[in-house]
Amino acid sequence: MSHEPEYRDWQQIVELIRSSVDSQQHEMLLTMLMTPDERESLTARVNILNELLKGELSQRQISQMLGVGIATITRGSNELKSKSEAEKDKLKLLLEQVAQVAK
Repeated sequence: MSHEPEYRDWQQIVELIRSSVDSQQHEMLLTMLMTPDERESLTARVNILNELLKGELSQRQISQMLGVGIATITRGSNELKSKSEAEKDKLKLLLEQVAQVAK
């Protein structure tokens, strides 16, 4: 008897997270899925993308501000370069909206 994993692709995970948001269980889900270090890394990645999209600081300055390596900043930069202007604008808007709510 062969067993296959139920979750095999990224879109299934995205749907799981979407469903957890709809049912107000997203914090519980993400806390269970990610270790504290992974959550910290995700927070750093969000801040990296946010700062890169703002365009006010150099990669070196972002690295120093966030306490991450320059290679980590470069990976974020390369990921942004692979996205369309429309996708980058959507991400920037999402980041701005959440930042406004947090203030």
